[in-house]
Amino acid sequence: MRISDATIVAFILVLGGLQAAWAQDAVSRGPIPPRPIPGIALPEPEGAPSVAPGTATIAPAPNAPTAHTALPLAPFSSARDAIKAWMRDSTAGDQAGAVRALEYAAAQGHLTAQFKLGRMYAGGEGVPTNDLKAFEYFSKIADENADATPGTADGRIVGGAFVALGGYFMDGIKGSYVKPNIDRAFDMFHYAASYFGDPEGQYNLGRLYMNGQGTRRDARQAARWMKLSAEKGYAPARAVFGDLLLRGGEGLPRQPILGLMWLSLARESADPGRDAWIIERHDTAFSSASASDRTAALALIERQQVAGSRTPQR
Repeated sequence: MRISDATIVAFILVLGGLQAAWAQDAVSRGPIPPRPIPGIALPEPEGAPSVAPGTATIAPAPNAPTAHTALPLAPFSSARDAIKAWMRDSTAGDQAGAVRALEYAAAQGHLTAQFKLGRMYAGGEGVPTNDLKAFEYFSKIADENADATPGTADGRIVGGAFVALGGYFMDGIKGSYVKPNIDRAFDMFHYAASYFGDPEGQYNLGRLYMNGQGTRRDARQAARWMKLSAEKGYAPARAVFGDLLLRGGEGLPRQPILGLMWLSLARESADPGRDAWIIERHDTAFSSASASDRTAALALIERQQVAGSRTPQR
């Protein structure tokens, strides 16, 4: 459920003279403009051979010590044929065949295959967990497609790859050439957030501004990025943005009714198995809130739901 800026400002006025100056400022000023495309000079394995400028060499050669021992590539006629085989083998439970088909399609430059493999290796889904291999797939996507059109299927994939890279640069990959680099993490999240409008990237960028990691601490910028992500339905951003409005401080006016509203929306979209912290934060906030604030927040949600149900579907 998306709550427009105009609706939020109007409801603030109706609900009793809350301080709307900051909310309006967030609408009018917007987030800071995006940085240039990050130079994807991603780290290479030690001892990697030098290459000519402009040549993309993200993953190590197949015989390098850190490389994944890939299954033999099947003689597919095209990446499209391989994707069909992947879908068929996945449905049939043939995991080895599915991975083989995906690796062929990925080698042909198929973005979906590259991203799917990156997620599989990152999460150990049907293959042994291999963060370095996942990093290499995501970095190849970012290296070769940083100018993909935002809002398109390819743009969403590339934005997700930048977010994944940001996560790896936050912590590094133990025992590999990928070391923690908070400045690179900031660049990855910033580009995903500002150019691709990726909600997870916006959330992670907001967290960096909150904590002063990779940039100076800036509560207002953190709130702006959280707000953008929250409006796209990203549950963690809804919870954090709501908490920011509840607490106020550091140049942010306290707006408890809006804070409770966003926490309620976060709880509605939270995954109980993964987002227990959201549910806990929501329950704590509501138990300590005044009865009038709880009533006003729930009324605000109800009004928005009614307004949304009357909006013609496009």
